[in-house]
Amino acid sequence: MPGNSRPQNAPALSHRERQVLAHIAAGLSHKQVARRLGISVHTVSTYLRRIRTKRTAPTVAHLIHLSHSEGC
Repeated sequence: MPGNSRPQNAPALSHRERQVLAHIAAGLSHKQVARRLGISVHTVSTYLRRIRTKRTAPTVAHLIHLSHSEGC
């Protein structure tokens, strides 16, 4: 997949994970993301933990890079 940094055998991100990732990459806080999506801050953290499990993204900077490379 050109322009996509996802390893071929890596699980795809869910629609909601991609939404959370896009908001984090846009600079929103966990609380702001939660409000916009109508979920709890804890749920935002859970989605980010799942994203980090599926991809190597130990920092917010890595998450932002991931967001751009996967087109979120």
